[in-house]
Amino acid sequence: MQIITTSEELAAACKRLAAHDYVTVDTEFLRESTFWPILCLIQLAGPDDEMVVDVMAKGIDLAPFFALMGDESVTKVFHAARQDIEIVYHLGNLIPNPVFDTQIAAMVCGYGDSIAYDQLVNRINGAHIDKSSRFTDWSRRPLSQKQLDYALADVTHLRDVYHSLLEDLAESNRTHWVAEEMETLTAVRTYDMPVEEAWKRLKMRVRKPRDFAIMRFAAEWREKEARSRDIPRGRVLKDDAIQAIAQQRPKDIGALGRVRTVPNGFERSRHAASLMEVIAAAMAIPENELLPVPRPSRSPEGSGAATEMLKVLLKLTVEKHGVAAKVIATVDDLEKIAANDDADVSALKGWRRDMFGENALRLKNGELALGFENRKIALIDLGTKGAEAAE
Repeated sequence: MQIITTSEELAAACKRLAAHDYVTVDTEFLRESTFWPILCLIQLAGPDDEMVVDVMAKGIDLAPFFALMGDESVTKVFHAARQDIEIVYHLGNLIPNPVFDTQIAAMVCGYGDSIAYDQLVNRINGAHIDKSSRFTDWSRRPLSQKQLDYALADVTHLRDVYHSLLEDLAESNRTHWVAEEMETLTAVRTYDMPVEEAWKRLKMRVRKPRDFAIMRFAAEWREKEARSRDIPRGRVLKDDAIQAIAQQRPKDIGALGRVRTVPNGFERSRHAASLMEVIAAAMAIPENELLPVPRPSRSPEGSGAATEMLKVLLKLTVEKHGVAAKVIATVDDLEKIAANDDADVSALKGWRRDMFGENALRLKNGELALGFENRKIALIDLGTKGAEAAE
């Protein structure tokens, strides 16, 4: 195991790794008390090389690592990549590309929904990973040998997992399915939601356009505060407090302090005045310029029963093709398909439409039916009266 603590060592290691067509990557970080994750460790492995990068070593420059992440001739292999990519995007101002996420690939290959790394490793090569160091404080130094061994295992076993999944995808002709998923994973918008859309993180409890305006403005204010102060959103103001402020519309600092879900003493903080300015701005919007409150579209009569049929069809599809249900369609997708043949959902696009979407529409519109044959649920084509048993 190589432990890298200097910029020179990191540059030499990344140069070696860049000579190969892939590198496995993982990070260890802390996030309990900050908005942005605090990067503590980077683990990297190539076909015959593996290392741990101590990013907290004095004076180390991570530029070679970010250059490797941006090298389009090298595939970056992660497991459950989203948080790792978020760290690279925040610190290096780039999205790694190309990327291969073994958790997503495993779902396509039939290993179940969101399988954990240690379970996937065990199923592919029989190795057992000691997870006792999982919740360690990675910012404390020195790190023990046990911690370093645990961290490195997250990229060394990943090589075997990557090769095995590549073979499975090629044999089943599903490589392009994973490629489609990687496009979403590597989109900038996935990691950088505009602050003015921060309200979308909240449950829609308000009913009036004025309340909705206050909620939007307060959510945007909280997002900016959390980012600038580098603290979790909930430490600025919890979701319930934003909802209550929107509904009670406090007109001054005193009224703000009387909102039940606002923390005691918040009205005396230096942040209360800026929040009141935001609330006042929302209150000043002319009535005819207020945005309507988003409402979920009313489901047509019978769509509930249609959704239940689609759930059965999804189960049949999963069993027949060996793909995790989560990759094909969510319950929300099924509800939207039940309500609208032209629903804008992934299940009605690309390979998912071929595998599931077309049958979903045909079942909903009476061209297919669910039956029971030979003690198995079967999909019956009402046009030909034939039956396709679930395998």
